[in-house]
Amino acid sequence: MKQFLIVGGSSGIGFALAQKLIADGIKPLVIARNPGELNLQQVAFYEADVLNQPLPELNQPLHGLVYCPGSITLKPIRSLKEQDFLNDFHINVLGAVRIIQKYITNLKEGTPSSIILFSSLAVESGMNFHISIAAAKGAVEGLMRSLAAELAPSIRVNAIALSLTQTRLAARLIDTEGKLQAAKERHPLKQVGNAADVASLAHWLLSDASKFVTGQVIKMDGGLSALR
Repeated sequence: MKQFLIVGGSSGIGFALAQKLIADGIKPLVIARNPGELNLQQVAFYEADVLNQPLPELNQPLHGLVYCPGSITLKPIRSLKEQDFLNDFHINVLGAVRIIQKYITNLKEGTPSSIILFSSLAVESGMNFHISIAAAKGAVEGLMRSLAAELAPSIRVNAIALSLTQTRLAARLIDTEGKLQAAKERHPLKQVGNAADVASLAHWLLSDASKFVTGQVIKMDGGLSALR
């Protein structure tokens, strides 16, 4: 039976992915600050803050690792502080690095295996007030490509770049019907993404069906980056 680790798997995209793996008959490993919505009988749960606490020791091979923690800092340049940039970089980049360094041996023992990171459409498409998060996610994409080169052929590494997605993290951006409708109108498909949709793509990237895919940023943005 394959084994997968989801970091930040107690809510949002990570939780939705955990449910898909559970439906496959897998008991995923989840690291998060709290169990959130998880049924603890269906997962192996480890409580930890990935930036500030010791990470659990795992003694089994890993066939996939998904790093879900992220941030959304939206401020104009005149309002941004150095700490905003540091906070975004720490959670999006250094947290991922810490996790990958900790479990790289487990991933090599489980080869062929897969690592999935998350980016933002704002890296490629300039967006107002996204300076700090776009800088951090740009670093995530650079990290992903370098890892993909270094770890091939045994470990595939890819990133999913999202536009606005209905998760707890983005809730304040679409917390009224007017905001939600405006967000939908900006997308050619006239909807915004949701956690289950993103989890389906992540599930595919973990599977053998994507065995010829590595070093890629896959956009999931309702056509926003490509269509006008």
